Amino acid sequence: MLYYLFNWLQEHFYIPGAGLMQYISFRTAMAVIVSLIITTVYGGRLIQLLHKKQVGETIRDLGLEGEKEKKGTPTMGGLIIIAGILIPTFLFAKLSNIYIIIMIVTTLWMGAIGFLDDYIKVFRKNKEGLAGRFKIVGQVGLGTLIAITMYFHPDIVVREQVTSPTSSIPVEVIINPQTGEHTYAENVKSTKTNIPFYKNNEFDYSKVLDVFGLEGKWITFGLFLVVVVFIVTAVSNGANITDGIDGLATGTSAIIGITLAILAYVSGNIVFSDYLNIMYIPNSGELVIFAGAFIGACTGFLWYNAYPAQVFMGDTGSLTIGGIIAAFAILIRKELLIPILCGVFLIENISVLMQVSYFKYTKKKLGEGKRIFLMAPLHHHYQKKGYHEAKIVTRFVIIGVILAILTIVTLKIR
Repeated sequence: MLYYLFNWLQEHFYIPGAGLMQYISFRTAMAVIVSLIITTVYGGRLIQLLHKKQVGETIRDLGLEGEKEKKGTPTMGGLIIIAGILIPTFLFAKLSNIYIIIMIVTTLWMGAIGFLDDYIKVFRKNKEGLAGRFKIVGQVGLGTLIAITMYFHPDIVVREQVTSPTSSIPVEVIINPQTGEHTYAENVKSTKTNIPFYKNNEFDYSKVLDVFGLEGKWITFGLFLVVVVFIVTAVSNGANITDGIDGLATGTSAIIGITLAILAYVSGNIVFSDYLNIMYIPNSGELVIFAGAFIGACTGFLWYNAYPAQVFMGDTGSLTIGGIIAAFAILIRKELLIPILCGVFLIENISVLMQVSYFKYTKKKLGEGKRIFLMAPLHHHYQKKGYHEAKIVTRFVIIGVILAILTIVTLKIR
């Protein structure tokens, strides 16, 4: 909103400084600052309100050190994160930008699912919360919406070189100095995405099923839909599972948010994308403002969520964070980097799958279920081994930083 207001003021009254709103870097900085203020100052007030309303966490007895002391700690703190993301976005981003619209919808959509789950747990006193099948339906619904929008919306395009222009006004004419051959760079609909460790750094969904003789617009869309739905579901559940000890999900998510902001900036900047030889995505640079708000919200929430936590984010926060990360990566066409970037979420997910699968297998085969880990997900395994949760969080965040650096480096390693 302030973006449009300052543009109007600059256009009609030439107010000094109003032109700063044209710069993505300035608006991103402001989004981070405002988000930090919202989550730290007003977040504290919300925690007091949650205390007053007795919106406390119900703790299951898992035999973990320090577990009983957490009983009654306010939950549903994800509302602080959502406010810290949406308010700066509304203030500083271009609300007509399709990428921003998708991220706002994602935040509200996943926030609603998480809030309903927490509401059932806290106010209905049902420890199971929202049934898993309803969560899956919500995640699949969001993934489907993102896939349809990405595939069919005319404003979601990439810059590509073509031998002949498809429009009367080509964006750029490129002349090969050796052959004199002309090519044109213009914005086109594309099913390409970035892939790490590959020569051209690009992967085309439309080519995957060619080996089976399957081709066509709807075949490609079907494959893309499956991939998007799987990523949204896996990452949101991964963030939800990771949110098991104080500051773990928030700290790792802040690192992921910084990385996504960098990737969005270089992908949405024609100079940097050309230098790095990666796909240029017009108008996607606006996502950096959203990423700034996300980073500020996670960092500000960590002020209260670090050990010993004064508030838990609940599913309201964890499902929202996971959905945002998944949708953001898909929009900037970096979804195939998620196994590296979200490696902490991945190993947490895998640890649960391994534990459950092995237990069921050994129970069926041997009559007695056996476990690989002392407890799943993985962070609880280390708690059982006697590590303090603050040390576990610190080490996981360090791993997250390493994975983030590796993710950025993949842009040049081919």
